[in-house]
Amino acid sequence: MKNLVFLFVFFIGFICLSQTETEANDKSAILAVLNEQSKAWSNHDLEGFMQGYWKSDSLKFFGKSGITYGWQNTLDRYKRGYPNKEHTGTLEFTITSISRIEENSYYVMGEFFLSRKVGNANGIFMIIFKRIDGEWKIIADTSC
Repeated sequence: MKNLVFLFVFFIGFICLSQTETEANDKSAILAVLNEQSKAWSNHDLEGFMQGYWKSDSLKFFGKSGITYGWQNTLDRYKRGYPNKEHTGTLEFTITSISRIEENSYYVMGEFFLSRKVGNANGIFMIIFKRIDGEWKIIADTSC
């Protein structure tokens, strides 16, 4: 009986440890996507920045000017609003929270800081990441 109880406790501990490790790996991978986006943006590589987003007509971006649906429409919106390096400037993120919603999806809350020649811009965001085909992609973005 003692062996059975020990085995049960060991099994539950293993599951909890495995889930914690998985979440840590997920969060690290999500932060890597955000880091790559920051680099691309700061190089005025908007297409590279958009690689962090789900390339789908179902992507949703909600900002000061309303909601934009779809990957291409979101890219076009960025190109209109940030036509050159002086407008994109240098992007930095401060991440406040990364929380699991369910398996393979997290929400991320934070702040963005744009240092640029045409005037700095700062704001807040909440984005939803989902693992799609083994890659973490933003499926919804609310930024203001």
